[in-house]
Amino acid sequence: MVAPQSIPQRLQTRTDTTAQSGPVGEAANRFNNAFSDGLRLFVDGNWEGLYDHLTSGALYLLGLLTERGLQSLAAFLLLYIIYRALYLASERALDRSDSIEPGLQSLLLKTFRVASFFFIGTVVLDQLGVNVAVLVGGLGIAGIVAGFAARDSLENFIAGVTVLVDKPFQVGDYIEIGDQYGQVDEITLRSTRLRTVRNRTMVLPNTHMITQELMNHTKRNVLRIDVSFGIAYKEVPDEARAALLSLFEGDDRVLTEPAPSVVVTEMADSSVNMALRFYTRNPDQEVPLRWEYTEKVREKLREADIEIPFPHRQLFLDEAKALQGSDLLAPADDPANGEGPSAE
Repeated sequence: MVAPQSIPQRLQTRTDTTAQSGPVGEAANRFNNAFSDGLRLFVDGNWEGLYDHLTSGALYLLGLLTERGLQSLAAFLLLYIIYRALYLASERALDRSDSIEPGLQSLLLKTFRVASFFFIGTVVLDQLGVNVAVLVGGLGIAGIVAGFAARDSLENFIAGVTVLVDKPFQVGDYIEIGDQYGQVDEITLRSTRLRTVRNRTMVLPNTHMITQELMNHTKRNVLRIDVSFGIAYKEVPDEARAALLSLFEGDDRVLTEPAPSVVVTEMADSSVNMALRFYTRNPDQEVPLRWEYTEKVREKLREADIEIPFPHRQLFLDEAKALQGSDLLAPADDPANGEGPSAE
C-alpha cells in the first residue's frame, strides 16, 4: 500500500491548480483535500496514518494561522496607533477653530473615523489572506441595494450635511419649527435634537428641518418680546403706556436701547388692543420673561384702575313682535296681570 502524502506534500503538488483561485479558494481547496484524505484513511482503518495525517495538518494550520494572525495583529496595532494620533490632532485643531461650528466638527470627525476603520479593516483582511477586491465589490453591490431600501435615511443624511454647511441654525440656538419650540442640543447625520421648555428631547428628521418654515430666535443676538393686552374704550392709552413702562426699572435683563415701548395694535370689538414690547440679549430668557411680564401687566393695570375688558355684546330689540302677549311685555296696569284698576 502506498503511504498517503502528508498535508504539506499534497499542498505542494497542488500549488499549480490552486494558485489561480486566490487565497480564499486556496484555503477552501486545502481544507477539502485534507478532509478527503482523512475520510479515506478512516474508511480504510489506517489509524496510524490517520493520526499522522491529523497531527501534521494541525501543526500546519497552527503555523499558518499564527503567521497570518501575527501579521494581521501587527498591522492592526500600527494602523490603530496612527489613527488615534491623527484623530486627536484633528480634534484639537477643530476645537481651536472658530469658523467650524460644533455640528460640522462632529460630522468631520465621524467621517474620518468611518474612513479610517474601513481602511484598517481592509489591510487586516488582506493580511489574513482574504480577497479584498472581491469583498469590496460585493459590499458595493450590497450598498446599492441597501441605498434603495434605506432611501429615507439617505435623504436625511444629505439634509444633515445641508444643515451643517448652510447653517440655518447651530447647536445652542433657540428655534421654532411648526408648533415646536426649543434649543438645539445636537445635530447628527440623520436628525436634529431639540430640548423643549419642558426639558424634553424632541428628535426631528433633518429632511423636516430643511423643508419646513423655521424661525431662529438666536441668529440676530437681540430678541424682541411682545406681551399683548387690551384696555376698555373708555380708558386712555397714554395712561396705560405710562403705567407699564415703569415696570422695567432695575431689570438688567431688558435692554434700554432699543427702548421698551407700548403701542396700540388694533381697535377690536370689545377693547383697544395694545402690546408691550421690549428687547433682550438672552434668548434663553424669552419664555420666562414673557410669562413674568404678562402677569406684571395684569397687576399693574389693576393697580392703575385701568379696565381690562372681556368680550361682550349688547342686544337691542326694535320690534319684538314674537314676544308680544307674553308676561315680559304685558303692561303694568293690564287687568290680565291682576294689577292696576279693574274694568267695570
